[in-house]
Amino acid sequence: MYRKTWLEIDTDKIRHNIEILRRHSGKELMAVLKANAYGAGDIGVLHAVRAAGIHKIAVSSLEEALHMRRYGDEDILILGPVAPEHAGICIENRITIPAYDMAMIKALPDDCTGLKVHIKADTGMNRIGLDNLKDIQEAIRILQEKHADVEGIFTHFATADSDLEYTEIQFDKFSHFVRHCGYDFRYIHCDNSAATMDFQDDLSNLCRIGIAMYGIPQGELQHAVSFHTAIAMVKKVRRGETISYGTTYTAQQDEWIATLPVGYADGLLRANQGRHLLVNGELCEIVGRVCMDQCMIRLPQEYPVGTPAEIFGEHISVEDMAEDLHTIPYEIFTGISDRVTRIYLDNGTKKEYHFRFDGK
Repeated sequence: MYRKTWLEIDTDKIRHNIEILRRHSGKELMAVLKANAYGAGDIGVLHAVRAAGIHKIAVSSLEEALHMRRYGDEDILILGPVAPEHAGICIENRITIPAYDMAMIKALPDDCTGLKVHIKADTGMNRIGLDNLKDIQEAIRILQEKHADVEGIFTHFATADSDLEYTEIQFDKFSHFVRHCGYDFRYIHCDNSAATMDFQDDLSNLCRIGIAMYGIPQGELQHAVSFHTAIAMVKKVRRGETISYGTTYTAQQDEWIATLPVGYADGLLRANQGRHLLVNGELCEIVGRVCMDQCMIRLPQEYPVGTPAEIFGEHISVEDMAEDLHTIPYEIFTGISDRVTRIYLDNGTKKEYHFRFDGK
């Protein structure tokens, strides 16, 4: 690592969280590794979930699925739309697709031998999926005529982390589809991370876990991801001098200002101006606008170059950061760019993973 800005992923804590989720659900688990495993690094996290005994993963697209297929033999389910003309690629690479739209299902090749399919039921998310029993029954009939393997059925809860009453409404609709469609699915899944922890049902036999693997929300779970940088330069700024683009910050007295090699191109958005990082046990305000590659903080005293700074982690939770920025931890995690080095902690050892640069 040449630039001192990194994301730290504790795979021991990921495995701990998986065991908590497994105990809560009592069901088989599917690890959702879409969007580069929520920013934590899909290949690094794949090794962790594999070690925890998970053999099914989910991604958002065919591109992600083909990328993951290079690294293992796990069952891979695509959660998002797949064009029917790509069915052959999915068969060749043993990738399971969702059946979510009647036009898409009818456009699949006449011979889909070897293609595994999960029916996507829309129970209130109103994103993709079949929203009535008649279409689900017709979809199963067409897929069987095309010799596809209709392996599962699933839906997605819209408010499992905030409104269990609406989750119950969605579940009842999903249960009606499953119990009355006249087909025996091998896999039935509706629980996301929040539902795996807080919603119990006797219908599904598989849970899809995503952000809970990283300890969100915390509770019994352990935070497994932290974001760090280190001071690159320290200077004394005189009273009345301004900092960064737009001169939006003016020193009210002589101040120690540190420059950090992290900016909005790394995922530290401009909206972080005025928030604080932790340096040497002290909360230090981000002053002036966050730049593309750098930002500045006000120090209580002079600290040496190389002093680490926590952006979020043990002392500054990503939940608090998200609340300050009027967003959610998902957006913060997935917004951390590929140019940030990922460091994996595994049984006390560290391994660096560079997604874009090989260091040569």
